[in-house]
Amino acid sequence: MIEISAQYFSPKDIMKSGQCFRWHEENGIVTVPAFGKMLKMVPDGDRVLLTSSEEDFDLIWRDYLDLDFDYEKIEKLVDGYADSHLKEAYSLGKGIRILKQDPWEVIVSFLISQNNNIARISDSIERISEKAGKFCDDGVHFSFPDPFDITPSFFEDRSLGLGYRVPYLTHICEYVQNNPGWIESLKRLEYEDLYEELLKRKGIGPKVANCICLFGFHKTEAFPIDTHVKSLLDKYYPSGFDHERFKGVAGIIQQYLFYYEIR
Repeated sequence: MIEISAQYFSPKDIMKSGQCFRWHEENGIVTVPAFGKMLKMVPDGDRVLLTSSEEDFDLIWRDYLDLDFDYEKIEKLVDGYADSHLKEAYSLGKGIRILKQDPWEVIVSFLISQNNNIARISDSIERISEKAGKFCDDGVHFSFPDPFDITPSFFEDRSLGLGYRVPYLTHICEYVQNNPGWIESLKRLEYEDLYEELLKRKGIGPKVANCICLFGFHKTEAFPIDTHVKSLLDKYYPSGFDHERFKGVAGIIQQYLFYYEIR
């Protein structure tokens, strides 16, 4: 069992923030399947208990949960800024962290996310995992399938509920299989180059590309704009959002604003 501070870490808020689709909560316990492992997180007052060995925590969960990033500096940026709406949004979502997820799972997830809602996205991703993934270490849940463990035609299965997104998913699967070093090469790119490279792939527009940059490659300067974010920008920031003040961490700020809007 690993114990961490809950000051800037809330599993429930992360789960509901729209960046991950396979986290589940039952009786206050949040379960997370990632990288072939299962983690349970139990809020306990001013701390969160993680059911993890020291080895798995150091090898997987510390990085995945972004526990080494100093989120206190984000609080100072917000507190020192004359923006009452952002302060209110931050107060609600200060426990959100930007996860360091598997890029392939994020690419597929956000291709599926287009014109979709979180419940349907989660259902499709769960079905993909159950049909093509391998058992996690608990022997019950499934990992998200590796792109080389499926065929592109796999996404044509109507029971997955993918609709018009099938050609996009087929294309990206074929591309990754034909270019096996592509995802690793993306990890070496700076944000602007990564964004432009993602736009070259069928079905990936500006919003999805920025989501992949932020949630799949931890480019915290990425600022995805969906209908919720566009609406709040029009309402609260008609003269433009202050990207310069939050340079390098605008994506984290976006999560607070987005979470507040959907809540």
